[in-house]
Amino acid sequence: MATTPTLPAPERADGPKRADARRNIEAILEAATDCLSMDPDASVAAIARAAGVGRVTLYGHFAGRADLVDATVARAIERGDAVLAAVDLDGDPTEALVRLIRQSWSQIVRIGALMTVASATLSPERMLELHRRPASRVEGLIERGRTAGVFRADLPVSWLVGTLHRVMHGAAEEIAAGRLDADAAGWTIAATVVAAFTPPGRPVPRIDRR
Repeated sequence: MATTPTLPAPERADGPKRADARRNIEAILEAATDCLSMDPDASVAAIARAAGVGRVTLYGHFAGRADLVDATVARAIERGDAVLAAVDLDGDPTEALVRLIRQSWSQIVRIGALMTVASATLSPERMLELHRRPASRVEGLIERGRTAGVFRADLPVSWLVGTLHRVMHGAAEEIAAGRLDADAAGWTIAATVVAAFTPPGRPVPRIDRR
């Protein structure tokens, strides 16, 4: 009775990707990050050229531009989240929030244009899914601040998290329009968000401009 031949382990469809395939994927994602950050309308062909691979190779790993954008954004968010995980969120919740905002802003500066591409390409549901882990860090800090009485408790936590994200992305747009000095953006965002998070009737903490 005939038997179905078994493929060698390196070639099995469900086996680990070969080293050259992994290198190609990394090169494509790195090129996509650079190209889309410089030109949100960068084509798949331009990204393939920058990665040093052919379009056939690129499409062998990513079904289309939307899939490539998704993977590129997911990678950028994962790397940024690893940086934010190192931020000290202990101590005074307001001071911890300012530290997190400033470090988060440094990540937005690096991938701000990429987030613009993501917002135009991916669904709101997918964007929320990609940001779920970083958002959970902010949610935990907000909950701690509410317990301490320094963050307002009359608005949903999800609304406060969304406010932080909208202020950050708004800052990026203001810088692009020439209405906000990039060097002042970190302080501007922190001052705006801390004021928005402070309970009504409570003095708004002064934010150091450093």
